[in-house]
Amino acid sequence: MIRIGIDFGGSKIEAAALDQHGEFLQRVRANTPDNYSEALNTIRGLVTDIEMRHGSGLAVGICMPGSVSTVTGKLRNSNRLYMNGKDVQADIESALNRKVKIANDANCFALSEAFDGAGKGKNVVCGIILGTGCGGGIVVNTKLVEGANGIAAEWGHNSLPWPNFQELNGGPECYCGKMGCLEQWISGSGLSRCYQARTKQIKTGKEIVELAAQGESAAVYEISALTNRLARAIASICNVVDPDVIVLGGGLSNLQSLYTALPALVEQFVYADSWHGKILPPVWGDSSGVRGAARLCD
Repeated sequence: MIRIGIDFGGSKIEAAALDQHGEFLQRVRANTPDNYSEALNTIRGLVTDIEMRHGSGLAVGICMPGSVSTVTGKLRNSNRLYMNGKDVQADIESALNRKVKIANDANCFALSEAFDGAGKGKNVVCGIILGTGCGGGIVVNTKLVEGANGIAAEWGHNSLPWPNFQELNGGPECYCGKMGCLEQWISGSGLSRCYQARTKQIKTGKEIVELAAQGESAAVYEISALTNRLARAIASICNVVDPDVIVLGGGLSNLQSLYTALPALVEQFVYADSWHGKILPPVWGDSSGVRGAARLCD
């Protein structure tokens, strides 16, 4: 069965046709428009492009930032602000004249990696996105767990666990309105904020990683602090769902020191006499969104 996955990103919208083995048959993309009606038209155009080659009426899954409210049925928390408050699923279904499946980008990442990526063959897989913010997804036996309210694995808006005195008193305000959310600590933007507080210099997360590789002391310190905070955050997940595999995605997942340092640190905070979970880089990387979207149709 051929399935279409659509990854609705901040700068581009990508559509891909996958065969029954998960092999790409076609990939097309377009710039993300600046208004809602054009976004719907772009999605319809990309699907039409694929179906001209692979047949009509194909199943479509869509990955996008934000999630559909179980109360209103409308999108919430999207960084494309014009999408918020819209009945995105109904409008896309009308544009494509068929039912579609929608999930947020972190969920699709986790589903892709659980199905045939770093978590293939494992029972419980947790996907963690460490980018500008941080998000997550949980998959059990290759089935996405979204929860009764559609907020499963929204761990970026939990508090930083086991904070030290400095963290307890210095937790920044999050855009969600609460203080000290994980997203403000273990993300590219959180790394930049902490580095700026220490040095009075504004650097991106990528620049800080590069400075740390060069031995710059403040950058080395902040990378170490981020790793420790991430370990505590992962341990809090392990104490609830105890995943077999944790797959890291997003820009900070390219930081190779995480994969060597995190396991021992996580074990210090997990409520067990030993911990044998795996923390792995993604197999599919930037392709996980579109692949996971297609897997929603399985």
